[in-house]
Amino acid sequence: MSIRSIRTEGPDLHSSCDVCGRTMLRGERPHSFLEGTELRSVCELCTQRATQEGWIREGTMPVYEGRGSRTDNRGSVLGRLRRRRGASDYHTPGPVSPEAREGNSLPAHAPAPDTFRGEPRHVRAVPTGDEQKVSAGIDAFNHSEHTRTIAGVARSLGLPTVSVRPAQGRTGAVNIVVAWELSWYRYEVDLAEEVEPVQIAAQGAELDELSPQELEPNAACDADGYLAVA
Repeated sequence: MSIRSIRTEGPDLHSSCDVCGRTMLRGERPHSFLEGTELRSVCELCTQRATQEGWIREGTMPVYEGRGSRTDNRGSVLGRLRRRRGASDYHTPGPVSPEAREGNSLPAHAPAPDTFRGEPRHVRAVPTGDEQKVSAGIDAFNHSEHTRTIAGVARSLGLPTVSVRPAQGRTGAVNIVVAWELSWYRYEVDLAEEVEPVQIAAQGAELDELSPQELEPNAACDADGYLAVA
């Protein structure tokens, strides 16, 4: 009696999905995708995620999304999954060298090199005059979440005195001191920073911890914690 081997169609038992990392079952058919020039196996449940990440299903024409393509996103879900699995062949586009731009090797419609970096820069112009710096510092504070803290304390202690002045020795910084008899807060505003320009620098409970200039008010505060030039 002869023995015949039985073979089933489908991937090997130990093949896994390149998206979720799950080992595919015997008989489960993988879908082939291209990530750049690399061939990837994707399970049925992850085909949509692979498409969203910019992988091209084998046998189809690629769709070019230009500057907004998610394949350039360092923080994508697929990128994080692959980094957790220790993949070493996953790369994001790097910046274009100045020599390449000067050599006209970069198309005229291509984005500037900084758009390829993982995090965009958020820098704005710094006012030069003291009055402009005070006004800009107050505006930055009023757009921050720190107004909630001031409003909360004001409900218990009443309206505070407020001092807003350019920081000594720092061209683009403003110090804001909000003080009550029983508490005070000092905030530092970086006028060159656009994302989170306001940071708490110090706080205390005794007014003698502050300088005379910081106790001299030149701004006002309302019940909602918003500041205004006095």
